[in-house]
Parts: sequence; structure tokens; C-alpha cells
Amino acid sequence: MSRIKFMCTEIDNLTMNEALERIEEFIKEDKSKFVVTANVDHIVQLDKGGELTKAYEHADMILADGQPLIWISRWYKTPIKEKISGSDLFPKLCALAAAKGYRMYFLGAANGVAAQAAKNLEKKFPGLQVCDTYSPPKGFENDEAEIEKIIRQIKDAAPQILIMGLGTPKQELFIFNNKDELGVPVSLGLGASLDFEAGRLKRAPRWMSASGLEWFYRVLQDPRRLAKRYLVDDTKILGLIFKYRPGARKRA
Repeated sequence: MSRIKFMCTEIDNLTMNEALERIEEFIKEDKSKFVVTANVDHIVQLDKGGELTKAYEHADMILADGQPLIWISRWYKTPIKEKISGSDLFPKLCALAAAKGYRMYFLGAANGVAAQAAKNLEKKFPGLQVCDTYSPPKGFENDEAEIEKIIRQIKDAAPQILIMGLGTPKQELFIFNNKDELGVPVSLGLGASLDFEAGRLKRAPRWMSASGLEWFYRVLQDPRRLAKRYLVDDTKILGLIFKYRPGARKRA
């Protein structure tokens, strides 16, 4: 088994290639699986409990998205093989889909962003089939008619891969609550990945990502929305590192 206990959740301890192989297995099984990418913000939210915890408990694959989680795992002496961020996984999934003929559906981001991401990726990966895109209005998660509309559109498009870029916990909860009705072989919540591929946001330089500083680059891009999350909320991870260190609860 690849899954290991990590802090207040579990992680599938895989390399990028192993994750892609597992996703292709999900597609072939055709049983409505879903993938989440755990980062520092997710860990902080999961520690509080709530609906996101339920989604994680039923996720078919949980990947480590963030260099800090890799460092923590090494300190715990249960090293995670590789950081697999959603924004790194997304283009590799598109390459796989183009090569194997898997249809993709993009849901999320601001109006027009998903469509632009599809256009850019179809140029980048000849043969890629993005069967449809949709950017839902703000507050859609509280509108039953809008949710039914989205489900109908996805079912009609019949993709093998659903990519959601709606932020946490919206994307994870939408997939968790509707995956069986959607009938998509594999669904993934990949946050800002659609914005990156559409050119709406720039990714941090590779050296910053490898140094665990991608969060800082994102704050500089959108301080009004992200400063509190990264500079206040996510600093709680420092206390959680000690709370969940191996043997801590036994000693307590």
C-alpha cells in the first residue's frame, strides 16, 4: 500500500509518474474516483474538522502539494517521495489525455478563464480533447438549480477527466457530493491551475517552488486575497507540526 499516515490526514506516497499511472488505472476502472492535492492550507483546515475532512476520508488519492509537507515528512522520518503540485500535475495529465484520447472537462475560475486554458492547452498538446468548459457564477454552491445545470452539462459532455479550479473547499466538496451522479472516471481539484494555463496568473520561478517560497510569490501577485491565508491562517502549521509528530499523542 502506498498510503501513509501524515499529520491529520493520509498521503499516497507516490512519485509523479506513479500518480499518473494510478490516474490512468482510475480511468480504465470507470468508477467515479477523485483526487485531492494536500497543501499547508488543507492541513490547517483539516485540523479543524468539518466537511473537508469527510471529502478527504473518501478521496481515492491524496497527493502532497507543497515543499513544506515534504520537509515535515522527512523530520517525521516517514519521507514522502515527491512533491506533486496540482499545477505540475495538470499539464502532464493533458499530455496523457492527448496521447491516449481521453476527453477532459474544465470547470472553474473566472468567466472565460477555463475556455482560454483549454484553447492554450489544445495548442500545446495536439490531439487534446477538451469536450467543454464552464465558469460557474459566484455562490453557485448554494444554488441547487445551478448545481443541477453543471451536473447535466458534465454528464452530456461525458469526459474521462474532470478538472476543477474553484478553490478549497468548494472544489473538493462539489466532487465529493456529486461524483457518483457525474459518472466521471476521475475528478481532480487543482485550484489555480486553470488560471496558470490561461495565462491569467504566473507561476513562481522553479527555484522558489523548490525552496518552499511559491506561497510568497502568490501573495505578491494577489495580496488582498491571499495575504491573510498565507501570513496568518497557514502559520498555524508550525504548531500542528508538533501536535502531530510521531509519538506526540502517546507521550501526552
